[in-house]
Amino acid sequence: MKQGVLPYGVEVVEEAGTVTARGGLALVVEAMRALGVSHAIKQHVRIRQRARGTGEVAMLEALVMLLAGGGECLEDMAVLRADQGLCRLLDRALPFPDAVRRFLYEFHDEELIEQARRERAPGQVAYIPRENAALQGLAQVNVKLLARVAAAGPSSKATLDHDATIQESHKQESLAHYKGGRGYQPAVIYWAEQDLVVADEYRDGNVPAGMENLRLIRRGFASLPATVTEYAFRADSACYDEQVLKWLANPQRSGGPQGPIAFTISADMTEEFRGKCAAVVERRWVLVEERAEESVHWAEVEFTPGNWPKEAQPLRYVAVRIRKKQGYLCAAGYDTKYLAVVSNRWELSGAQLLRWHWAKAGTIEHVHDVTKNELGAGVPPCGRFGANAAWYRLSLLAYNVLSAMKSLVLPATLSAARPKRLRFALFTIAGRLISHAGKLVLQISAAADRLAGLVEARRRLAILAAASP
Repeated sequence: MKQGVLPYGVEVVEEAGTVTARGGLALVVEAMRALGVSHAIKQHVRIRQRARGTGEVAMLEALVMLLAGGGECLEDMAVLRADQGLCRLLDRALPFPDAVRRFLYEFHDEELIEQARRERAPGQVAYIPRENAALQGLAQVNVKLLARVAAAGPSSKATLDHDATIQESHKQESLAHYKGGRGYQPAVIYWAEQDLVVADEYRDGNVPAGMENLRLIRRGFASLPATVTEYAFRADSACYDEQVLKWLANPQRSGGPQGPIAFTISADMTEEFRGKCAAVVERRWVLVEERAEESVHWAEVEFTPGNWPKEAQPLRYVAVRIRKKQGYLCAAGYDTKYLAVVSNRWELSGAQLLRWHWAKAGTIEHVHDVTKNELGAGVPPCGRFGANAAWYRLSLLAYNVLSAMKSLVLPATLSAARPKRLRFALFTIAGRLISHAGKLVLQISAAADRLAGLVEARRRLAILAAASP
């Protein structure tokens, strides 16, 4: 009887460990070991487990590999576990989904959540719980990865971009966010020059984007390796906060690098400030660019935020005027819209400053897009806050591991590849496993290796591993 449309048959066998459909996926685990990630896990992540349970290193290696390979939920671990050839390459069986779930539960601490709820200010609804030791350890693993990548390709400059994103969830425990749905709103800091996430903070959906951002900003700068000597920072209006501005503008800041930090932050358009923008005479507006339906101009505006210290350097406010060429802005009901950026950079023209600030849209927002749509961050695994925080942080760690692989070991043709392309070209290489002279060998086609560079990537990882301190 004919099995399908195409002229071939399918035979289901119990033992299928001689082939794998994911011949390149084990490279993710090799990269974690060569870059010291697995060693850092052993140092910093402690989870209470039964004596016969999967250890922290094996479990977190499996989770990062799952996310890098396209898994979106805990049940997807069963798909990788069923690839017996992949398990032979790893020299171990992968954990069951239920074991992974129990492991992630250890990153949740209900007592810390209750403590944060009790300590919130009177009348305040939102709160941000502190992280337990396991979550903090996972953050330290990422810090060690940053240092290792920076050592392999030194960079003296770090432009850190800050942004929060909505993570939709219909779990009963998730809370309403400002866009009308329910979920979580994690914040991320990204190192633009190295394409690496340096820090993150997981938050409930009802936490305002502007709440307590200085703590994460400090942690972001503290995560940078010692090779960095030039600092910059970009953010939207969530960071337009007097405490943040004073910290960034102060060269002797506490809890951060000493010296200047060049920054731009989108300013709140209050009624007072909008009035100052509208009062700027026409001749002072300078063209930035002509768009299809609108003209964009900039102008300097004198403005002092809140209780700004008299001894401190004044801040620069660059106003942006967006004027429709025809008619009114459909939603707002007026033909002119004002935006503004606050900065301590005086050496750039207004147009240069704005373009540098707007470049953030192509960095941190790209990270949100990739992690949520291609690395599993868009699907919280359960209703426990700490477990979801760990899952999200692991997605960011997967992003960093793949970024390090692209910059250090993969061919130039894959240097800008998103995870879905890495899966298509590299991770899903079909291979046959044989034993030769007591050694396991993965046989892949020459054509596939010419495109993916698996053999050369493994050679480069071996060199990196040998050079590890």
